[in-house]
Amino acid sequence: MNSPAASAPTPSFLERNDFLIRRLHSLSGLVPVGAYMCVHLITNASLLGGASVFQNNVFTIHSLPFLPLIEWVFIFSPIIFHAVVGIWIAKSGRSNLQNYRLTGNRRYTWQRMTGYIAIIFIFTHVFHLHGWFHSDWWLKSVAEPMGMAQFRPYNAASSLANAMNSLGVVWPIFYAIGVLACTFHLANGIWTAGITWGVWLTPKSQNRASIACALFGVLIGMAGLSSLVAVKTTDAKAAEVIENEMYKSRIDAHTITPDDHKRSGTHESVEVKPVPVQ
Repeated sequence: MNSPAASAPTPSFLERNDFLIRRLHSLSGLVPVGAYMCVHLITNASLLGGASVFQNNVFTIHSLPFLPLIEWVFIFSPIIFHAVVGIWIAKSGRSNLQNYRLTGNRRYTWQRMTGYIAIIFIFTHVFHLHGWFHSDWWLKSVAEPMGMAQFRPYNAASSLANAMNSLGVVWPIFYAIGVLACTFHLANGIWTAGITWGVWLTPKSQNRASIACALFGVLIGMAGLSSLVAVKTTDAKAAEVIENEMYKSRIDAHTITPDDHKRSGTHESVEVKPVPVQ
């Protein structure tokens, strides 16, 4: 006869490392995923200052060395990890929030629902604007024929406006829902992370943290929605003229290198002026 210990199923890798995985999941949601989301929304909101302001910010981002490596190490990989582990936690019903008296089931339910919406939104958003992969074959044969991979960094405002207006009100509504879902998920996630990490455990501290997180969520949500308003009110043709002039001036100043892959298809080629020999 087998003993109870012998017949017990072997715990899975996730179950054996439950504590560590939860902490990494919580941390990844704050840094770098949450931090990047804030920077991303604020950068997009800079379009309220005009196409030139937004384009300068995009130029700065794309001047970073090893940008694809930075994106995969600090953005895409943490997002994928956070999404996969988040689904596991939600599906397995392994929420630790039930241990805290002041945490309602409704709040946990909304956290889980906005998490699912955020996953769909983020992966669709990346496909819509960037096409997921930078391979020419993939972009030309798959993404672009489907109306995806529409963003061009060196024609940032105009290509973003054209992409957002390509299906009437469909994309703006989709982005508004996605941004609000991500905003709630981050703001409420900060509050639950404070519980997970033992920062606020008393009823009084949890109430104060809840108010602070709500205010933070409102501010970030306003930044996200204002960027959508800025995109919808952008004159794509006028913005493209400004962007092409900025591109030419930066090429002449040798602060960026020519790259037609990062430009819209309606531009003229720009010659690079040689640097004068001193």
